[in-house]
Parts: sequence; C-alpha cells; structure tokens
Amino acid sequence: MSDTAIRVRGIEKSFKDVHVLRGVDFDVERGSIFALLGSNGAGKTTLVRILSTLLKADAGAATVQGHDVGSEPGEVRESISLTGQFAAVDEVLSGRENLVLVAKLRHVKHPAAVAEELLARFSLTEAGDRRAATYSGGMRRRLDIAMSLIGEPKIIFLDEPTTGLDPQARIDVWRTVKQLADGGTTVLLTTQYLDEAEQLADRIAILHRGTIIQNGTLAELKQLLPPAEIEYVEKQPSLEDVFLALVGDTGEADAAENADAAADASARKEAR
Repeated sequence: MSDTAIRVRGIEKSFKDVHVLRGVDFDVERGSIFALLGSNGAGKTTLVRILSTLLKADAGAATVQGHDVGSEPGEVRESISLTGQFAAVDEVLSGRENLVLVAKLRHVKHPAAVAEELLARFSLTEAGDRRAATYSGGMRRRLDIAMSLIGEPKIIFLDEPTTGLDPQARIDVWRTVKQLADGGTTVLLTTQYLDEAEQLADRIAILHRGTIIQNGTLAELKQLLPPAEIEYVEKQPSLEDVFLALVGDTGEADAAENADAAADASARKEAR
C-alpha cells in the first residue's frame, strides 16, 4: 500500500464568479499531521468539503486512502471522519450518551464499552453523565473529536479545531491531535493560527488566494528567510511557558474545567 494517504492534484472550485480554489496540489503521508494554513476565505473549508465528498470539485482529482473522491464517495466516507469548526454534539444528551449513539449508528460492537474507553482517553469520565450543554468549550471539542474516532477511521479531517477556545483548551486539543498521529491516524487540519501549525504539523501547506504557495516542513519554511545576524540573544520565556507555569499540570486543569462547567450549569438551573 502507498505511503500517501491523501493525494490532491489540480483541484479547482468556483461559486459563480468567485474562484475559491485555483489548482491545488499536495500529498499527505500516512500517520502524519498535515496543516493547511491560510487566512479566512482562503478556501480551506471548501477543500476539506471536497476531500470528504460533501462538495464536488469543478476540475482536478483527489484520492483518499486510494479511493477517488469523485467516483468512489462511499469508500472514501468509510475511511474518514470529519470534525467541523463547531462541535457537533447533542446538548440534550450526556457525553456518554452522545458516544453510545454514534457507536450504534456506526454499528460498532459493544457501544457502551467504546464510550467508556473514549471518555477515559479524553479525560471526560467524571463528566460523562452530565448533559453536554453543561460542558465548557474545550470539553465539547474533546467530546466532538472522541465521537469522530468511533469506528477507528484511518484519516480525520479537523477544520479549525480550536476556533473560539481558551488557551488551556487549545493546548488540550493540541495534545489530543498529537496522540492521534502517534496512534497511526492521519490528520489533516485547517487553521489560521500560525502557532497551531508550528506546534502540530509535520508538514505545512500555505493556501493563499486559492493556490498552495508553499509546502514543506517547518524547518524548510524557515529556510525561506535569511537568518538575522545578532551578537547576543537572551532567551525570554514565551507566553505559553508563562501560562503553563501558572496554571499547573493538565490534571489540575481538567478538574478546574469540570468544576467551572458544573458551577455554570448549577447557576443556570437556579436561574430558571
């Protein structure tokens, strides 16, 4: 089997007189994290919709897991999972019920056991029986990604997975994405955040005005600019270093997140 999980060649897409994609080309290796970096309106979501068979390209070709997105949409859908910009969870159901429902819809054996494993994997066990409406933004996103992994898809598309999240929640999602790749899942994520692409991606493709203007590893992209000549550099801590030093480890953050979400839910109930 080829080492290429996703192959895109000459993809074009227009909406009336607006040319969104103007001939996009790239490959994504199996088990890697590939970041599609671009500003709002660059065409990132349109491309993801084409690759996930939700939209047809006007020209060009693309394969996912060796299946053509145009002529073999069923086979493509069996190989992938898609998480959009907003968490697609049922707020009336609990976290556990959301997972069990998706497992049943995908005809997975032992849906309750699958739900328990995913709740533990994404640090949601304590909140598993609470309605998803009481979850914080970071918890909803983690639940959304957990739901997308049911059925063990080979490829997962994450369309701007940290939009609207606070710094700690973003770091939690980053950690989850890295774990997916470490487990052999191919991840294609779109983002407009430079630090997100820098933290996560094995390769970064910059999408601008409908075309890929650069594609490479972080080291390769940095080589595009000449190094600055300096005599002395004093390393200053980054904002992330300061933030993590102040808030402590993830376990404490998860507990605080659960407590905050529960407090918000209780306040809303009393208000009613």
